[in-house]
Amino acid sequence: QGQLVESGGGLVQPGGSLRLSCEVSGSNVAMDGMGWYRQAPGKERELVAKITNGGSTNYLDSVRGRFAISSDNAKRMIYLQMNSLTPDDTAVYYCHADQIKIRIGPASFYDYDVWGQGTQVTVSS
Repeated sequence: QGQLVESGGGLVQPGGSLRLSCEVSGSNVAMDGMGWYRQAPGKERELVAKITNGGSTNYLDSVRGRFAISSDNAKRMIYLQMNSLTPDDTAVYYCHADQIKIRIGPASFYDYDVWGQGTQVTVSS
C-alpha cells in the first residue's frame, strides 16, 4: 500500500509526445503534493512539475507550456503529458509524493517523501 508505480516512458523522436502515468497502490490511500522529477546522466535530480490537492501547479521553466501535470484522486493517478519533446528532456522521470495517507480500519498511517522507481524517457532521432 502506498507505493508509486510509474509507466509510459520510452523512446520518442524530437517534437514527439509521451504521457507518463503514476499510480498510488492500495485501495484506502490518499496522496498530497504530487510531482514529477527527472534526472539526466551526470546531472542532479530536478523538479519538473508539481500539483497540489487544490489543483495548483508549478513547472520547471524549461517545460512550461510543453508539459502538463494532472491528477485523478479517485483513481489515485498522476499524469504528465509531455509535448514538443527535445533531446534535453532525456532523463529518468520519477513520480514523487510529499505525503501518502493509508487508512487501515479506524487508524491512519502517513508516509512522507515517497518515490517511484523511475521510468526512462529518451528523445532521439
